[in-house]
Amino acid sequence: MKRLICLLLILCMLPGALAEDFFFKTYPVSDSGECIVNDVTFHTDDVHIQDNNRVFYEIFVGSFSDSNGDGIGDLRGIINRMDYLNDGDPQSGLSLGVEGLWLTPIFTSPSYHKYDVANFYEIDPAFGTMDDLKELIALCHERDVKLILDLPINHTSTENTWFKTFGASHRMQNPDNIYYDFYSYIGKDETAPAGRAFTQLYRTDLKYESNFSDAMPEPNFDNPFVRQTMLDVAKYYLALGVDGFRFDAAKYIYYGDHQKSVDFWHWYIGELKNIKPDVYTVAEVWDGDGVIDQYIPATNCFNFTTSQVSGLIAETAKKGNVNALTAYTEEYLRSIHTLNPEAMNISFISNHDMDRAAGYLTMASGHMAMAASLYLLSPGSPFIYYGEEIGLRGSRGGANSDANRRLKMFWGDGDTVENPAETTYDEKNQTSYSVLDLQKMSTSLLTHYKQLIMIRKANPEIARGEYKALSFEDKLGGFTATWQGNTIAVLHNTTTRDITVDLAAAGVDMSLIAAVVGVGAATLEGTTLTLSGQTSVVLR
Repeated sequence: MKRLICLLLILCMLPGALAEDFFFKTYPVSDSGECIVNDVTFHTDDVHIQDNNRVFYEIFVGSFSDSNGDGIGDLRGIINRMDYLNDGDPQSGLSLGVEGLWLTPIFTSPSYHKYDVANFYEIDPAFGTMDDLKELIALCHERDVKLILDLPINHTSTENTWFKTFGASHRMQNPDNIYYDFYSYIGKDETAPAGRAFTQLYRTDLKYESNFSDAMPEPNFDNPFVRQTMLDVAKYYLALGVDGFRFDAAKYIYYGDHQKSVDFWHWYIGELKNIKPDVYTVAEVWDGDGVIDQYIPATNCFNFTTSQVSGLIAETAKKGNVNALTAYTEEYLRSIHTLNPEAMNISFISNHDMDRAAGYLTMASGHMAMAASLYLLSPGSPFIYYGEEIGLRGSRGGANSDANRRLKMFWGDGDTVENPAETTYDEKNQTSYSVLDLQKMSTSLLTHYKQLIMIRKANPEIARGEYKALSFEDKLGGFTATWQGNTIAVLHNTTTRDITVDLAAAGVDMSLIAAVVGVGAATLEGTTLTLSGQTSVVLR
């Protein structure tokens, strides 16, 4: 019987221990790559799985970790924190264990957020140097961590040389200049298309397209030179060793025209795959599933239906019915795999554009941990937003900026990183726990995240298997996942009471508890499973 167990880390309950006390049990592996666990033989000869079904960690670079005392997070700060993110030893249990990093824009930019790029070929001096990026790439690859960059090609900064040359060529009335049509614009007698914003171009009768901000002009993607220029940017970073990209505002390449935007991404990502067949791409198409589905044939997209305060993950975590979430997930996977067999479920709770989850899924209620269990023990490639694992808070409130959603990481060890300059968030509402605090607590939210990622690695069927939702009468719910001939079941109890179910009635034939995580325990007697409240179990 062949089963693939990544490093064979089985999370178990200590008999008679407190509900929150866990330990990691490891088993010796023979020279042939076999290991015997409860009389079941596992093979570890193919543990190093080369695919993109990974847990990613989003870093808002300027708020993460400061290496030089200027208060701004930087690339060297990330390098210094790699042992926290992934120490290269999956068996240590010391690091978070993430398998990929997403860095928000690191290119030269006049803003704190860097989504208005002035030069795509330079690292913003506040963040470091190109050599720092190369060192980070090398360090990530040494530890089997993929690194993707946020690539906002839908708009640039007005300080970009491309835009300055565009403006100068129009003021000089020189249509032969290669940048004359680099940006989208309308003449003085033209009416702006409905729903689109345009800004007067200095000392001309023209207006340039600026849907996001007057300071963010939008390139003209009907121009082959623009397309090639933006492709060359991505090719440059792939050549440096970057593993892929997150594409900002993907549906706005052609504002209001999904078909043209989709056609662009088919071309663009197709070109990237010609260079790097396993390139990791994920697009921000902030919309409902009906719109997102249009982009899935070209690239993976974030699943916005399950995110945020009103998303299915948060609603389920707050004593909701797990069966509703798993039924949706099964249908979502069926839908995206029909459109693109290689598509992944890219789940998350929140990101840099949203209020932080710890504000509405608190640690004290157990809802934050439950939400983490629901989406990290799910198929595809989930994304953690930095600080989520320590309950970091932040909400926009009445501010005219998203800076309050991008607050400094709390390390507790003297790190000098500060909040963004535009922050108005009241510090008294922030978490009182730092990384250092939570590392000392065996039952902390941080420990919970570490456990979940280890369980996920130890049971690769979760991320990669054929998903089938299970149906139960109570709020307890879950799914089975079959991969390489092996099937596991994952069950969650989001309530605060014990629930007992007959697995046979749901068609589940499992005899081994492979992992338990949460505040309680799981017992399996024959086909009868009893699962404590706010607890999850993996069965084999």
